[in-house]
Amino acid sequence: MKQTEKNTATAAMTREERERIGRCLPRIIDWYRVSRRLLPWRENPSPYGVWISEIMLQQTRIEAVMGYYARFLQELPTVEALAEVEENRLLKLWEGLGYYSRARNLKKAAQVLVEQHQGRLPESAAALEKLPGIGAYTAGAIASIAYGRPEPAVDGNVLRVMTRLLASAEDILLPATRKRIAALLREQYPSGEEAALLTEGIMELGETLCIPNGEARCGLCPLRRECLACLRDEVDRYPVKSPPRERRIQQRTVLLLRCGGRWAIRRRESRGLLAGLWEFSNVEGWPSEEELRESLKEQGARILSCRACTPAKHVFTHVEWQMQGWLLDCAEAWGDFVWASPEEIAGAYSLPTAFRVYRAVVEDADDCL
Repeated sequence: MKQTEKNTATAAMTREERERIGRCLPRIIDWYRVSRRLLPWRENPSPYGVWISEIMLQQTRIEAVMGYYARFLQELPTVEALAEVEENRLLKLWEGLGYYSRARNLKKAAQVLVEQHQGRLPESAAALEKLPGIGAYTAGAIASIAYGRPEPAVDGNVLRVMTRLLASAEDILLPATRKRIAALLREQYPSGEEAALLTEGIMELGETLCIPNGEARCGLCPLRRECLACLRDEVDRYPVKSPPRERRIQQRTVLLLRCGGRWAIRRRESRGLLAGLWEFSNVEGWPSEEELRESLKEQGARILSCRACTPAKHVFTHVEWQMQGWLLDCAEAWGDFVWASPEEIAGAYSLPTAFRVYRAVVEDADDCL
């Protein structure tokens, strides 16, 4: 095909896509008006509430977020409160949600808002993207939902709906695909209340009907008469995405060090995986009991008893920890640790979900002795 013919075909395809999208956007709005779920951040949405909810919902299930959202806003109801909160308390409020850099970026952004924007989130997506932790998706969500700006918020749900609608074989993990879908939507995005309804509606469609795992509920979808993947019976072919990176396996041994009802915890380094969070002592590999005792003795510990306890596994994005645990009673507190009771750990120190199994052992230690 000659280059001029190829360009003509591409332009024609783009016109077809635009027309199809133009017919579908009002249908999504009408569907969402009557089908939306009642979620706390959707009731009288404020810019601050939209921001917090969207950050929490990144890579986290809606059901898991609901309780966190309510507790977070109760304790930190304003940008100013978020800017001033101590990091330990902030991470404790976030404990269990994972991806803790999200919480730290919230505080950094809040400080910028207080210093440069009188504590108010900007209205434009471009200005929002300049804040720490706010990318194109979150900026579009805040701009459209809170301020009625004609800005799409393109996440995995939106990419799935749109690539099925257009039967597009573009790799959704490529930034170019996300930018193209966003540009196609932005051309015809409404403003005002309908901008908010459309942003929420596309996401709702992807979360409830055009689902990623399991059979899509095409019979209930308001786009079924326009969706090319549905009309061609090819829904399972889309979206197309490149294979994930192979996950690295790491063996770790968790040491539950106890002295007189208090347990040793330490803070992780400020960079890297789980940066700045608290943890039980742990070492690489699976050393034997004899090796553990010898190593701890060299560090100045006097171990009274040592018993193996629950193995566990935790999967991060690109790393999997395969863990073995040991409960060790010490004659006295030692080393560069904080020695805290289970109640103090639960109330004041943020331990990542990776240590959930061992936190349960600590809270019910008699079962392990």
